Amino acid sequence: MIRLLILSIFFSATMTIYDFKVPGLDGKEIDLASLKGKKVLIVNTASKCGYTPQYTDLENLHKVYKDKLVVIGFPANNFGQQEPGTNEEIGEFCKKNYGVSFLMAEKVSVKGDGIHPLFKYLTEEAKKMGVEDPIKWNFTKFLIDEKGKLVAVYPSKVKPMSEEITKHLN
Repeated sequence: MIRLLILSIFFSATMTIYDFKVPGLDGKEIDLASLKGKKVLIVNTASKCGYTPQYTDLENLHKVYKDKLVVIGFPANNFGQQEPGTNEEIGEFCKKNYGVSFLMAEKVSVKGDGIHPLFKYLTEEAKKMGVEDPIKWNFTKFLIDEKGKLVAVYPSKVKPMSEEITKHLN
């Protein structure tokens, strides 16, 4: 029992986002290990939210910093039922309304009992940085460095092209 506890502590201490693979909206797997050497911005998104226009800035961020940064949207229906669509509907909405070309994962849960393991990991990492409840609403942003470690968490109101984020990319 103690050995399992020690192993669990060791693996959680050495874990990075590179330990995760997620299904993409396009049906292809997104292997986060393939992103080593680039910064990654992970965002929980929703199609019917007051922050939904941030898709435009996320797309701009993706285009301007494509050599340094990978943006990944994770549709989630955790807040106010603002992402009720299917994966196919979400994909169509994002392309048609915002021209989204950055990576989009399949719909996940980012909070609560059914939380996706990646968001459980990100939440735990944020707590280590002193951010107790990082995901309060849609469009929370997690900035990961080139080595797979969490650098910063930004609440919904922080726009993707804001200096708070871009200062890490220049």
